[in-house]
Amino acid sequence: MNLIWIGDLLALADTRSFSRAAELRHITQSALSRRIRSLEDWVGAELVHRGTYPLELTQAGLFFCEEGREALKTLLDARADIRQETRMPGRAIQIRAGHSLSMTFLPKWMKQFQQWHGHFNARVVAENVLDAVMALTEGSCDLMFCYHHPSAPILLDRDKFDCLILGREAFIPVSAPLASGMPAFDLTGRKKQPVPYLAYTATSFLGRVVEFIHKQSSRQVALERCYEADMAMLLMNMAKEGYGVAWLPESVAADALRSGLLAKVGGEEWQTQLEIRAYRAKHNANPTLQELWSSLVGDGSRG
Repeated sequence: MNLIWIGDLLALADTRSFSRAAELRHITQSALSRRIRSLEDWVGAELVHRGTYPLELTQAGLFFCEEGREALKTLLDARADIRQETRMPGRAIQIRAGHSLSMTFLPKWMKQFQQWHGHFNARVVAENVLDAVMALTEGSCDLMFCYHHPSAPILLDRDKFDCLILGREAFIPVSAPLASGMPAFDLTGRKKQPVPYLAYTATSFLGRVVEFIHKQSSRQVALERCYEADMAMLLMNMAKEGYGVAWLPESVAADALRSGLLAKVGGEEWQTQLEIRAYRAKHNANPTLQELWSSLVGDGSRG
């Protein structure tokens, strides 16, 4: 049984709506439904009345929510205590960051920031957006870095969490180049000849952004999902080998574009802008985080 499933059920109990709960959990409604089904299979009973509106929990669901909320709190408190005992010494912060940002933006940002504001120790965990958000809300990290896009917003309570915008970058389609330097694939595929598509997994943040780009485009393109991954770096490697078109944050593709291992595909209508954001819990009393956040605000970031 996955602890995430308990959080899913609690979100349903609080919102009484699959669509609203899915937004809060930063996943698609279908993915949330599958996870609730998995929890019901594990429990061995139906937990949700699906034929009512607003949604209602069954008696088993209500009982499991009550017990699950307490059990989850106990486990998370125990984990927080253990992590507090194993915190890094001195001026230190715990960071969660999206996979791509942890490898591109974060190392450069930390180096530049420390040159101006002094050294601090950091423990960085790279993970997907959902897990990073959960870590922040549960108090398992001090600072979270992630991408933001209006099509897949991160719905954190503004009364409890602060946000700063640290930068922006393009999100672009790329493929391996031909000998001429032109991209090996374009975005003119039709049903009989679809474009091989290197896709993010269905519940991923960047996958939802790609869906937004296609919905906003004035042209319809047939894509054939030939490979899926939840990390941009994996999709980039497949694109370099000539397997198809992938959408990547420009910082991820930058070196390969400069060296000619990748080429941009399509025009500006197939691109969008991603914001790079930092989040913290307002109640976090870590003095290193408070000092760092004050410096970020003073540097002119905004949220």
